[in-house]
Amino acid sequence: MHQGYVDDDPEARPDMIGEERAMPLPDVVDLITADHREVERLFDELKAKPDQRALLLPEVSSLLIAHSRAEEADVYPVAREEAGESDQVAHSQEEHEQAEALLAALGKLDPSAAEFDTKLEELISAVTHHVEEEEAEVLPGIRERLNEHRRAELAKAFVRTRTEHLGDRPGGATREELLQRAQNLGLSGVASMTKEELSRAIEQD
Repeated sequence: MHQGYVDDDPEARPDMIGEERAMPLPDVVDLITADHREVERLFDELKAKPDQRALLLPEVSSLLIAHSRAEEADVYPVAREEAGESDQVAHSQEEHEQAEALLAALGKLDPSAAEFDTKLEELISAVTHHVEEEEAEVLPGIRERLNEHRRAELAKAFVRTRTEHLGDRPGGATREELLQRAQNLGLSGVASMTKEELSRAIEQD
C-alpha cells in the first residue's frame, strides 16, 4: 500500500500549506532597490573593463531606461497621489531627465576616447546621487504609507512596464510617456500639448 501524501488532498500537506501562506508578497520597493544594485554592478564593470565598454554600455542604457519608464509610469504617480510625495517625485523626475540626456551623449562617443571617461563619470555621479536620494526620501514613504497589497500591485505593474521597455534607447519616449513625465514634474497646462511641445516643456523645466 502506498504511503505518503495525496497531491490533490488540500489537507494532506499542512506543512506545505503553511509554507504557501507564509510566502511574502512581491514588494515594489525591493524590486527598485534590486535594480539599483544591478546598475551599480554594471557601473563597476564599465570602469574596470574599458575594452568591454561597447558591449556593457547598451546593457546599462537598456536597464536604466526600462527602470526609469516603469518608475515614471507606475510608481511616481502613486507616490505623488497616495504617499504625498509630490516634491520628491518632481525632483526624482528631474534627475531621470538628466541621466537620460547623459546616456544619449555617452552613446555618441567612442568608448576609447578620453571624453567618454569624463561623460561616464558624470553619469555615474548623477545616477548614484539619484539612487541615494530615492532610497532615502521616496522609497521609505512608499513602504510606510502603502500597505503590502498595494505595494504588491505596484510590483506587478513595475515588472510589466519594465519588461516592455527593455531595449529602449534614450529619447524614444512616446507622447503619453512624455505627458506622464511632465505631470511627475508638476507641470501644469500640459494635457493638450503635442509630443514636441511636451519635450520642450520638460527640457525647459
